[in-house]
Amino acid sequence: MTALIEVKNLKKYFETPRGMLHAVDDVSFSIEKGKTTGIVGESGCGKSTLGRVIIHLLDSTGGSIYFEGEDITDVNSRTLRRLRENMKIIFQDPYSSLNPRLTVEQTIMEPLIISGRYTREERQEEAERLMAMVGIDSRLRASYPHELDGGRRQRVGIGRALALNPKFIVCDEPVSALDVSIQAQVLNLLQDLQDKFGLTYMFV
Repeated sequence: MTALIEVKNLKKYFETPRGMLHAVDDVSFSIEKGKTTGIVGESGCGKSTLGRVIIHLLDSTGGSIYFEGEDITDVNSRTLRRLRENMKIIFQDPYSSLNPRLTVEQTIMEPLIISGRYTREERQEEAERLMAMVGIDSRLRASYPHELDGGRRQRVGIGRALALNPKFIVCDEPVSALDVSIQAQVLNLLQDLQDKFGLTYMFV
């Protein structure tokens, strides 16, 4: 099967007062479409940085990144916008990753607004569909992040990531900040979504 994501000799270095920090150093692997690849390592070893470099939240220092066989290591703004519709991230901390001034509905609708492809009515319909898909009751559409528990906040983050129907999602320790009783629910949701939509995950 053809790889959806492939990285070759990927590097990400940061300049620090003590010299160059090698956060990601010569990493190579591939992920087949519809599969999950786990990235395991001790805290601070560069796992999250690796995910951010792949989806272009951070620029790489060296190496190559391929998406559906296309070299996306260095892309222009137009290509990057297309890529960001197909490549999303679910962050570790569901509270800090959400804008406290946006309601649940506004948060999920934000990518739809940025895309410019939906009317107001279509955005509302899509937001309702996404909320139902990730298990958020419609009565919570006008709620703010501080009014939700951790599990619901993370479901909002997942709903936002699913907007625009991405193909690849970086799951950056998406349950580590949640209560143990909620972790299994979120993991089962991610598995169900992968089965339903053929999503490809990089699970940190």
